[in-house]
Formats: sequence, structure tokens, C-alpha cells
Amino acid sequence: MPGSLVHAVSIGRVKLRSNLALAPMAGITNAAFRILAAEGGAGLVVTEMVSADSLKYGNKKSFKMLELLPGEHPAAIQLFGADPSSMALAAQAAERAGADIVDINAGCPVKKVRRSGAGAELMLKPMLLADIISRTVSSVKIPVTVKFRVGLVAGENLGPMLARVCEQAGAAAITLHGRPASQFHTGPVDLAAMAIAAAAVKIPVFGNGGVENAAGARAILEAGCAGVAVGRAAVFNPAIFAEIAAGLSGEKAEPVTSSVRMRLFLRFLVLNAGIYGEEHGLARARKLVGYWLKGLPGAAGARGAFMSLKTLKEAEELLIQYTKE
Repeated sequence: MPGSLVHAVSIGRVKLRSNLALAPMAGITNAAFRILAAEGGAGLVVTEMVSADSLKYGNKKSFKMLELLPGEHPAAIQLFGADPSSMALAAQAAERAGADIVDINAGCPVKKVRRSGAGAELMLKPMLLADIISRTVSSVKIPVTVKFRVGLVAGENLGPMLARVCEQAGAAAITLHGRPASQFHTGPVDLAAMAIAAAAVKIPVFGNGGVENAAGARAILEAGCAGVAVGRAAVFNPAIFAEIAAGLSGEKAEPVTSSVRMRLFLRFLVLNAGIYGEEHGLARARKLVGYWLKGLPGAAGARGAFMSLKTLKEAEELLIQYTKE
């Protein structure tokens, strides 16, 4: 049936209006961006990963990352760490902050994270991962989910084993990145490996990796995944979820014009200013401006000029040229 690939899905007792989710991205999926993604059709949004150890020692920046705003629910707070007790305490902090779901990062390929024993390193220690999950599940009343990868190196498929470990430890859902950790965010996803992992468990498996349009989402859903998590393709187009849903439903998806994109970016800057203050909010947006301006005339010059802006008025004056059809 047309449209049957996009549907509501439940993670534990949390009901999502659609099975299209925003994947967590460090330095990108803050509250301002998550609100835009929710408005753009995401059924679930996920925070940047937050260090359980930093929360344990009262780090103010980490606690700031737990803050959720009304317009973004349902929202998951993603935690990373290698100590079961610290992860359980961090999960309780996330629950107090209003998280609908706690997500455990067991797939980050970054060396610094892996050296600490967290992220993708947990894929090598299924018993430790199971302990972290079960301790976290027993410490909160909200559902706990886990994100990991199909393997650490190309050709390896740890997915089915790890999926069963997660399910048996009490996880309510899984997000599976279809590339090995060694590939980071490049190259094709292993749909066959994802299909085997999805078939190994009864809990929902959200497929992730390289989805840029309805065709990419369809491939993952037809491989047996219950949902799709979109990351990088949403960075300059947080309305991509509605576009994908339309495409999967057999409707013609209207692409976001450069004018609409710039209005979304200006809205993002306003939201950012509300969270961090005007000058700091603009400073935090500098790493993203290249994504938003990509492909637009004079983008390099506009990007350079953006780096010195201090007020929203200055940002609007710079970007107004792109808001006209």
C-alpha cells in the first residue's frame, strides 16, 4: 500500500507520530536545530551525545546540553560512557530534564571517545554493554534505546549479536548505522547486514547512514527496519523528513528552495540566540553556516562575512539577499 512505509511507531510506551527520526550529531543537534527538525516532520529528535562522566562531576556545559524545549518532544537524550554506574546516574539526570527516551551511544567512531572505552569500543565488549543497558533501564522509568554500527571494520557484521544483547538487556529499540566504524560517515551502507540484524530481534530497529531522500529511506525500510534515522542530509534542510514522507507516500515532494532554506536558517539563529544569547548563539552557528549556504551564489563571501557577525540584525542584513524567490 502506498504510504504504508511511513507510520506511527512505539518505543516502549512512547508513541512517535512517524518512523522518521533525527539522528544525533555532535555540535549540530542542539535544541534550536531539534525544534526545526520536529517542525520539519521528524517523529523523534535526539540530542548531541552527552558525557556521563561529565554529568557525574557536575560539568555545567554538559548539564546545559540536557535542556529540552517544549517544541521538540518526543526527544531522546543520548549519553556516552563506559561505566555502568555513571551511565545510570546520567540517565536519571536525563529523565529529570524531561527526556522521553534515553539513548546509549555504542557506535561513535571518534578515537577520543573510543580511547575512553565508550562509543564503538562497547561493540567489542557485549557483556559490559549489556550491563550498562540493564543498569540504565532499571534506573529510569522512560524507555532506553541503543545506537551502534554493523561492525568495526568492513565486511564485519556484529549487528545480529549486538541487537540480541540489547534486546535481552531491556533496550526498547535500536538505531543501527549501516557502515562500520572504520568508515565513519563515508561509503555505502550494508543493507544486507542491516536486514539480518533487524530480523534478529522483535524490538524496533531504526536504520541509519547516508539517507538523503525517499529512495534511500525506502531501501532501509524494505530491508526490514522499522524506521529511519536521518543525520547529515538534515543539517541544511531540517524539513527533509516531510519530503521523505511525501516521497514514500507516492506524493511529489516539493524541494526546499534557497529562499525557504534561508528563512529556516534565520529562524534557527533566532532560536539559538534565545538559548545562548545573541552573540554566543551566532558564534555557535559559525560551524554550520557553510552547510546552509552550500550551492548559493556568493556563498564563500557570505560565509566569511558571517564569521564576524554579532547581532541578529547583521545576520538578517547579510542573508536577506537569499530570502527572495
